[in-house]
Amino acid sequence: MTTSVNDYWDEFMAAVAEPDQPRRAFEVLQRITEETVGTKLFTAMTYDSLAGLARRTYSGNETAYPTGGFKPMSLGIWSETVIEKQQPYISNTIEQIAEVFTDWPLIQSLGCESGCNIPVVVAGAVVGTLNLLDVKGHYTPERMAIAMQLRPFAAIAFMAADKAAARDAAAA
Repeated sequence: MTTSVNDYWDEFMAAVAEPDQPRRAFEVLQRITEETVGTKLFTAMTYDSLAGLARRTYSGNETAYPTGGFKPMSLGIWSETVIEKQQPYISNTIEQIAEVFTDWPLIQSLGCESGCNIPVVVAGAVVGTLNLLDVKGHYTPERMAIAMQLRPFAAIAFMAADKAAARDAAAA
């Protein structure tokens, strides 16, 4: 099994070159995450801090967590940690998840009881997060060290999403 995220650059960049963005880039990034960090559920969100809006850009489970649509960004310890301090938010029990996320029953029903939200920073601002869910206690310091290495891949995937959105808007 491949354990270094650096082993995936060629495959990831080939996916980024495809026109079907951001789906292709995030599909490969999801697989990289599954094979290096481990995750039962992988999603990606974009953030517009000025407008106070968040949008799910990619979901590994469209039934439970569909993509699209904007929602107000939640305020509190999560946004302070992830958006303001640009640090990952880690919850290793369902009780910790429930303190911040109202959808914790859905999370638990999917067999997940730990999660991490990794901010992706471009030009000094959080442009999005990688959101990972797995079994209780999964996001150890060792796994988080690997997860943090996913940020360059995610930054490129979010920029590919922006490029595709601009392309689609120009074609409309």
